[in-house]
Amino acid sequence: MVSITTNLPESNALDERDIRVWLAGLAVKRSAEEMEKLHEACDLAFEIHREGVEVTGETTLRHALAVAEILAGMDLDWETLAAAILHDVLPGDQVNPEVLEKKFGPAVARMVHDMARIGFVSRDRAVSQHDKELAHTENLRRMLLSIADDIRVVLIVLAERLHTMRILKSLPEAMRVKEARETQQIYAPLANRLGIWQIKWELEDLCLRYLEPDTYKDLAKKLDGRRTDREEYIDQVIDILEAKFAEMHIDAEITGRPKHIYSIWKKMVRKSVPFEQIFDLRAVRVLVDSVADCYAAIGVVHGLWRHIPGEFDDYIATPKANMYRSIHTAVIGPEDKTLEIQIRTHDMHEHAELGVAAHWRYKEGGSKGDAEFERRISLMRNWIEVKDDPAGSEDFVDNLKNEFESRQIYVLTPQGKVVELPKGATAVDFAYAIHSDVGHRCRGAKIDGKIRPLTRPLESGQLVEILTVKEGGPSRDWLSPHLGYLKTSRARNRVRQWFKQQDYEQHLHAGKISLEREVARLGVPKPDLSAAVKRFNFKKSDDVLAAIGRGEVSPIQVAGMGVPHDLPSRKSTQVEQAPAPHRKTSKSKKAGRSEVIVEGVDDLMTHIARCCKPVPNDDILGFITRGRGVTVHRRDCGMITHLDESDRERLVDVAWAGEGGSSSYQVDIKITATDRKGLLRDISAILTNEEVDVLGVNTQSNRKMDQANMRFTVEIGNMRQLSRLLDKIAQLPDVLSARRAV
Repeated sequence: MVSITTNLPESNALDERDIRVWLAGLAVKRSAEEMEKLHEACDLAFEIHREGVEVTGETTLRHALAVAEILAGMDLDWETLAAAILHDVLPGDQVNPEVLEKKFGPAVARMVHDMARIGFVSRDRAVSQHDKELAHTENLRRMLLSIADDIRVVLIVLAERLHTMRILKSLPEAMRVKEARETQQIYAPLANRLGIWQIKWELEDLCLRYLEPDTYKDLAKKLDGRRTDREEYIDQVIDILEAKFAEMHIDAEITGRPKHIYSIWKKMVRKSVPFEQIFDLRAVRVLVDSVADCYAAIGVVHGLWRHIPGEFDDYIATPKANMYRSIHTAVIGPEDKTLEIQIRTHDMHEHAELGVAAHWRYKEGGSKGDAEFERRISLMRNWIEVKDDPAGSEDFVDNLKNEFESRQIYVLTPQGKVVELPKGATAVDFAYAIHSDVGHRCRGAKIDGKIRPLTRPLESGQLVEILTVKEGGPSRDWLSPHLGYLKTSRARNRVRQWFKQQDYEQHLHAGKISLEREVARLGVPKPDLSAAVKRFNFKKSDDVLAAIGRGEVSPIQVAGMGVPHDLPSRKSTQVEQAPAPHRKTSKSKKAGRSEVIVEGVDDLMTHIARCCKPVPNDDILGFITRGRGVTVHRRDCGMITHLDESDRERLVDVAWAGEGGSSSYQVDIKITATDRKGLLRDISAILTNEEVDVLGVNTQSNRKMDQANMRFTVEIGNMRQLSRLLDKIAQLPDVLSARRAV
C-alpha cells in the first residue's frame, strides 16, 4: 500500500493551533499572499465546521484539511486548496456566495458552488441496480464532469474520495462495500481518464481491499514474503544499468517501481494465469532527458538481456488515449528472472504520475498561459468526455475533433437514474426521454424540489420530477421553435405523431382556426390553398389544414403564401388597373429598402407608403407620384380604394423582389392588455432582445376598464420575424392580444 504522511494530528478535534501548524507545512512552496488567502479559508471553515461531523465519524474540518493536503501534494494552486477547504460551506446558506466571491475571487466561489451541486447529487445515493449497467455508470461519470465548469473541481472530488477510502476501515462492513463499489465503478475510472495514476492506483487497491478481502490479503502476503529478495534483485539490476548507461553517456535516473496489488490481480484475471507467471513483479523505471535517450536506453536494455516476445509496447510513438507515453519491455534478466523495464522522459513521468494536475497552472492576472498549455488542457477536456474505448488511440484522433464544451447534460430522475440529454434540453424533453406517455401528460416540472417553467433549460446534476395529469395530450405550442419547449428531435417527433393520430376532422377544424388566426394576426390576405397543396405535396386543401392542425405545417408557412413572389396575378376588385405603357416590358429590382419589382418601368425610385406600411407577402400596388417615383401601397389601402378615376391611370403593377435581402419594413403592432406597472418595460425588453427598432409608440389607458391599448411602429425584416415577435409579446402576463394593425 501507499505510505501516507500528514501534518494533521491524530486527534479528530482540531483547534486553531493545529490549523496553524498544518498551514506552516504548506508555506514552503507558496507566496505570502497565497498563504494569507489559505489562512482566511481555514478561519472561515473553522468557524462553520467546528461542530460538523462526516458520515465516516471524522469531523468536517479535519476531512476538508486532509483533502486539501492531498491536493497540495499534487502541487495544485492555492485556489484549488481554498475550494477544498471551503467545499461544504454553501449548503444551508451558511455563507453568502457573493461574500465568498468577494473574499476569494470568482474561481474559488464557482468551484465551491460546483462542489455543493456534486455533493447534492452524490449524497446518500445508494448504488442501485442501474449502476451495474455500463451505460448508467458511464453517465454518472459524465454527469460529474459536466457539472464541473472547472476541471479542478474533479480533482477535488477525487481527492475527497481518496481520503474517504483511506479511513473506511473503521466503518461498518455494509458501508465499506457500498463506498468501495461506488469508487470502483465511478471515481477510479475518472482518475484513470484524467491520467492521475497516483490516485487511481491507490483507489483501486483500496477497493480491492474491501470488495475482495481474501484475495487482497493473499496477494499482499505473497508480495511481503518476497519483498527482501525482490529489493536485493532490483538493486542489482539498477547497478548494472547505471554502469552501462554511464559507459554509453546516457544520463538516467533509475528506480525500482512498486507493483500495485490491484494491477497484479487484474493481470492475473485478464490473462488467466497464476501469481507466479506475472512478469512485472520485479520492475525498474528509467527516466531520461529526451525522447532520443529513451530509444538509446531501450537499445542498451535489449543488448544486455533477451526480451520476451509479445511484451514490448512503444507508447511514445503511439500514446494511449489519455496521452500516457512510455516504453515498456519485459526481459529475462539476471539469474534468468523476468523483469519489466519502463523508459520515459521526466516530462512523461510527471504527466503519468499527476496527469492533468501537473500541468493545471493558472497564472495571476487572468493570463491564459502559453499555447502548449492551452493545447494540453483542450485535449484533456475532450478525452475526459468520451467513453473508455479499448481501441484507445484509434478513436482518439476522432475525439480531438469534438468541441471544447460538453454537448450533453446529465440529469437525475427521482429514482436516481441518470438521463442523458443534449445541452439546452428542457423538462419536456426529459419527460419524453423517460416515456412518451409521460411526455404527453406532462403539465409541469419540479427541478431540485422547486416548480420551474417548462421552457427553462436543464443543467447537469439537477433532480427533475415531472408533474402529470391522468389523461391529456401535448400542447401545440410545444412545436413552436421560438417558444423553447422542445430541444430534442425525439420529443418533437413524439408530439407530432400524437397530433397526427388524433381525429382528422378535429385536426381540420383546429388547422382552419389556426390559419385564420395567423392571417388575421399578421394582417395578410387569405392564402390560396391550391399553392400550398402543390408545395407540400398534399392531395387537397383540407389536407393542408389538417396538417396545420397536427403541427406538421406551421400556419405562418401557409399564411405567407397569400401573395406569390412574382407579379400579382389577381386584380383587386376595388381598383381598376391602369393599362401598361406601350413599350417593351421589363422588370428591375430597386436597390432601395423596399426591394420592389416595378413592371414596365426601369430605374424608378420606390417608396413604402406610410399610410398602410406594406411588408413582404402583402398584396401591393404602385402609385406613380410627381417627383418621388413609385409609392407602394397595399391593394386594400384606403387611399387606393378611394382614388379618383383620373388618378387610377397612375397605378402600376409591382411585386416584392423576394425575401433574403437586408431590407427592413415599417409595421404597426396593436397590443391590448390589462393595465399594470412594468407592462411597457416588459414589451420594450422583448423588442430589444429581438433587435427590433421602434420608430413610434402610442399608448392609451382606460382607467374604467383597467385596460391599456398600445400601438408600436417597428421595423421588421420579414413575416417570420413579425410572427415570432407577436408570439413573444402575447405570452407576457396580462397581454390580451397582440396583432398587426392594418
